Amino acid sequence: MNNITELLKNLYSKDNNIAYKCLKLLESESEHSNAIYEFFDTFVEMIDDNNSYIRTRGLILISANAKWDVENKIDEIIDNYLKHILDVKPITARQCIKALPNIAKYKKDLVPCIQKALLKADTEIYNNSMQALVYKDIRSALQKIK
Repeated sequence: MNNITELLKNLYSKDNNIAYKCLKLLESESEHSNAIYEFFDTFVEMIDDNNSYIRTRGLILISANAKWDVENKIDEIIDNYLKHILDVKPITARQCIKALPNIAKYKKDLVPCIQKALLKADTEIYNNSMQALVYKDIRSALQKIK
């Protein structure tokens, strides 16, 4: 695997192709080992970034590391994470929603609050074309979590 620190730095790259490749490498590594989990706090910082692409990358990497979360860090930040179900950018919201079943899979104690947040999400904040897509993602996530 490439230098993890370099990959993390490139998650902030203005070149979205580079950042996306780094995200995919980090996500893949997270499937196989806990080597990325030590950078969890970085991912938490990312979800509050002004740039929606960076927020999305943080959300995805938090979810990808749920199975390694022996320190229950996700439990501590779950409310902040769930706010992104209705992120100002619907694409970020959709990625957040799609990542939730993986968190629920490894963090069974968080299932009730995840389900509650999904059920109360009002997709009407988005324009008509996005409302249906976000709603469909919510429905799909709820089915996967059950």
